[in-house]
Amino acid sequence: MQRSFYQAVVGLSLCLILARAAADEVPEPDIVVTATRAPIPIEEAIVPVVVITRQDIEQSLATDLAELLRFEAGLDIGRQGGPGQATSVFMRGTESNHTLVLIDGVRINPGTVGGAAIQNIAPELVERIEIVKGARSALFGTDAIGGVINVITRREQRGWVEGSVGGGSFDTRSAFLSAGHRGDDAELGASVNFQDTDGFPARTGTDIDRGYRNLSASVHAGRRLGSSYLSVRHWRAQGTNEYFDFFLAPLDQDFRNESTALELESPLAAGVESRLVLSRIVDEITQNQSSDFVESVRHALDWQLDYARGDHRWIGGLHLVDEDATALQFASGFDVSTETRAAFLEHLWSGGRHRTFAALRLTDHETFGEHVTWNAEYAFDVDDRWTVSAGLGHAFRAPDATDRFGFGGDPDLEPETADEAQLGLRFAPTARQSLDLELYYKELENLIEFDLESFVLRNLGKAEVRGAELRWEYRGEDWSMLASVVRQSAENALDGTRLPRRAEESASLRLVRNLGPHRVGIAVLANGDRVDVGDVRLPGYAVASLTGQLALGERWRLTARIENLFDAQYETAAGFPMQERSAFVDLAWRWQ
Repeated sequence: MQRSFYQAVVGLSLCLILARAAADEVPEPDIVVTATRAPIPIEEAIVPVVVITRQDIEQSLATDLAELLRFEAGLDIGRQGGPGQATSVFMRGTESNHTLVLIDGVRINPGTVGGAAIQNIAPELVERIEIVKGARSALFGTDAIGGVINVITRREQRGWVEGSVGGGSFDTRSAFLSAGHRGDDAELGASVNFQDTDGFPARTGTDIDRGYRNLSASVHAGRRLGSSYLSVRHWRAQGTNEYFDFFLAPLDQDFRNESTALELESPLAAGVESRLVLSRIVDEITQNQSSDFVESVRHALDWQLDYARGDHRWIGGLHLVDEDATALQFASGFDVSTETRAAFLEHLWSGGRHRTFAALRLTDHETFGEHVTWNAEYAFDVDDRWTVSAGLGHAFRAPDATDRFGFGGDPDLEPETADEAQLGLRFAPTARQSLDLELYYKELENLIEFDLESFVLRNLGKAEVRGAELRWEYRGEDWSMLASVVRQSAENALDGTRLPRRAEESASLRLVRNLGPHRVGIAVLANGDRVDVGDVRLPGYAVASLTGQLALGERWRLTARIENLFDAQYETAAGFPMQERSAFVDLAWRWQ
């Protein structure tokens, strides 16, 4: 079944490329910042960059960030049940804590345990998402081994008021309100979203539902001060997540995730821009049936200087971090403070058909000493339609406080490191469509794994990831289509065993049709089998989602979604079933 699905995806892509070769007028170029820490047209990014737009988000009717990401090629989602349950993203075969997640450019990965809590990020508060595939430690420091996901919150270009109410299966209820204004010299806006669901049984062997409640908000304000611009942003998610412990006892915990940033942008001279960001993040989980908790508080200063002259652009800066991580787990705990200092330098050059990007970062970690990370990339435009590219990179991840001092932790752990190589071929017959082939290889050293003999974390592993990704995208006035196929292997290089929760084969297809002011879409995802901890095999699966959007006049919009259209039974983590066929609806009003 999966092989025929892959063939169908590729065949459909090639047919549509030929059919649309004389497509419509040239769209506005998409500008991205995450690939180089500076705004550039997405076509000039040498590494693969994917953008999920506000229109994509509204059409999806997704309840959290994980639902938005699961149809993206090269991203495997591992979810322990339904809404609010622990969720991991494995980018291009790397570990779940090898993906760096940013909120408006600020790192929200906790200093305590695991990756960022993407299950608590409400799509209603998000304007767009930029996904950079590949190592980016030279730009952003620790954790950016597999890639970077930058979540950009709502900031409209003019005044607006928007609200919605929704509901659906599992007694799901939601409400959203957003308002603000932006002028030439100032802006102010706020968004609030509430989600409450009774959920469904999040573990096999029980019929008890596990619910989830999340109250999220984002606020932004800005003011021009002479030639400078001062802005402040705050995002917060807070609520309760119900789950089961190892013995299927029903438990619940409160969570709080927040990010605050004060930013000052100033022109210093012709072609010279300064950007200073002071930020604070909090990641907190408190158990309600015990005194256990984990909390991570991080204060950071990020200063960047951008100098452009002719075809050259230099970007350099400093990154200072002071992080406190505290926890109490299983009657033992820790309270650890860590300082990190880093300096980085980048160079972008574009001349004729050639483009280069180089970045170097020196990180001085209080615990692990100095580490040098880097990227070197080159692209060549063969003609107006064909581009070839290549990239090399070196990245690292410093063990978090739980790795070192938590249950089963080891204070003598060494940082994980990765060396990668990428090759790319891009064919863009029109401005509205592109076909991309990416080949990638990554070698990971000092992989941190749980030693089943000593029940302690050790630097036991060396892993190798090899993969190929074929992606075709078309965005027209009436049609929007995306097809992707991935074939990869992620193995322990010492014994050849597969790394858990990564599919070796996956394919996805998204199709959206505009019918005047209305829209209808379908998304299909097929994943091959995967293994989980304990050598448990999880069968492959195919799942489909059907969405529709009905414009009720100029200001009202009704959106509906049928999730798991064919009622497939599947798991992305052993013992944690995913949701059955379900339906959701949302009624929105907007003034602008």
